[in-house]
Amino acid sequence: MIGIILCGHGGFASGLEKAMKQILGSQPQFIAVDFPETSSTALLTSQLEGAMGDLDPNEEIVFLTDLLGGTPFRVASTLAMQRTGCEVITGTNLQLLLEMALERDELSAEEFRIGALESGHRGLTSLADELSRSREETPDEGGI
Repeated sequence: MIGIILCGHGGFASGLEKAMKQILGSQPQFIAVDFPETSSTALLTSQLEGAMGDLDPNEEIVFLTDLLGGTPFRVASTLAMQRTGCEVITGTNLQLLLEMALERDELSAEEFRIGALESGHRGLTSLADELSRSREETPDEGGI
């Protein structure tokens, strides 16, 4: 099972973890690491290295981060480039996290990345778009 390390600014990671646990329950091979304002790049690096060490060494790892170019993304990227079988995904949202936590058993890290990007895109929508899509999918029953 792919290991997931979720990391983001402030309480992003622990907040998403709490929401995930409310919906799915506790998940194996999952670690959330917050990056509060009082932290440093060196401390975050140490925490992410420790998280990697706590996961199954025979499995691939995916880092889910909050913001492209932010410190959690940059540190995860540096660590991922030092080890094979690691992917880094940024722009994480709750839909992506939930879907991928459930689907990761049979996936490689690369397949996880592709699925996560699709899931994240599906999760970003609006009421107007969903209502429009709903109208398009409803067949016209009064036709000729």
